Amino acid sequence: MSDGRTPHHGDGDHPGERYDPYQPRTAEHAPFQPAHTQAIPVQQAAPPRRRRAGLAAAVLATSLVVGGGAGLGGAAWWDETHDDPAGTAEAGQVATSPVSQPQAPAADGSVESVAQKVLPSVVKIDVTTPQGGASGSGIILTADGTILTNNHVIDGAAEGGSLTVSFDDGTSAEAEILGTDPLTDTAVIQAQDVSGLTPATIGKSANLGVGEGVVAIGSPFGLDATVTSGIVSALDRPVNVGRDDEGNSTTYPAIQTDAAINPGNSGGPLVDMTGAVVGINSSIRTAASQSPYGQGGAGSIGLGFAIPIDEVMPIVDQMAAGETPTHARLGLQVADTRSGDSEGALVSEVTPGSTADEGGLAAGDVITRIDDTRITGADSLVATIRSYRPGDTVTVTWLSDGEEQSADFVLDSDAE
Repeated sequence: MSDGRTPHHGDGDHPGERYDPYQPRTAEHAPFQPAHTQAIPVQQAAPPRRRRAGLAAAVLATSLVVGGGAGLGGAAWWDETHDDPAGTAEAGQVATSPVSQPQAPAADGSVESVAQKVLPSVVKIDVTTPQGGASGSGIILTADGTILTNNHVIDGAAEGGSLTVSFDDGTSAEAEILGTDPLTDTAVIQAQDVSGLTPATIGKSANLGVGEGVVAIGSPFGLDATVTSGIVSALDRPVNVGRDDEGNSTTYPAIQTDAAINPGNSGGPLVDMTGAVVGINSSIRTAASQSPYGQGGAGSIGLGFAIPIDEVMPIVDQMAAGETPTHARLGLQVADTRSGDSEGALVSEVTPGSTADEGGLAAGDVITRIDDTRITGADSLVATIRSYRPGDTVTVTWLSDGEEQSADFVLDSDAE
């Protein structure tokens, strides 16, 4: 665009929709990075309804790192101002063995009791390819080995790679991919020939409050069965960790926490103090690295981000059933407004025949609210729409030539 506005993606992020070109952000302007998986070098010697509102007022002006299987052969750290998945840990940094932690029963509501309940439901995932390897974390969903993780944890195994899942009791099994969804950075895999596993308890992220205690569990830097604790620092933080091969953005309304999340934590659970899963640890903010390769200082600085479990369970169910995941969309492309203009998401293009088109939205309008959620920019709108399902009805408030308008819209599906 030539008017100084920031180009951005379409809100529906569906295959075949045209998007404005993605411009890599500098460390000064790109807010988040996914927390990538820990990379393992190759050994050369060997062979209708409404949803909860409350999106945060602004996108955090920091960088995020994805914390699971991205970046084979080296942690794929993004520009320090991007949302980046919580990355994998590099091999060779420290030699460790799986831990065994027998404990007496702990007091209800303590971090210790949460750890004792949840650890048997968390796995370490190792990805191996001809180029190298990486590791991340996962959450057991069923006793016969259905496991939830991040897409960026296992995407290296999609073409010619292999997956190995290590369990809390020290055993391991090969696994295959059941489904992936880059738009929500989630994936479901199936461990082979296993039974009697301990499924995690799935909670309600909608019940979380800022300041509430939470616990993160996973395999940071390959260190399995690692437990950290903290609080919910913010809710519905718009986190954008990049885009898929078709230009669709991976943007979600994240749970922000100060519980330590590091490379390798990606795909592991964020749980409340009852031990119920409320989020999937996925990205972190990292401080500027002194390394010319952008990896030197990557790690937790108390700004971690998890995908809310409520938003993705319908998609998880679709993947587990072998179905193609679907997402809600308004049917438009958006950009951030210029400094000094009205705060919101600037409509740059409307898809003919979409619900946005039929409801009267037009290029140049500025969307300021979805239901009770204030919209502060393009990422804010995309994250908010991503929290709904196709067929949900939302009330959209927007400015058209300075005049406020409002109408109800039934959200489209990217399957159509």
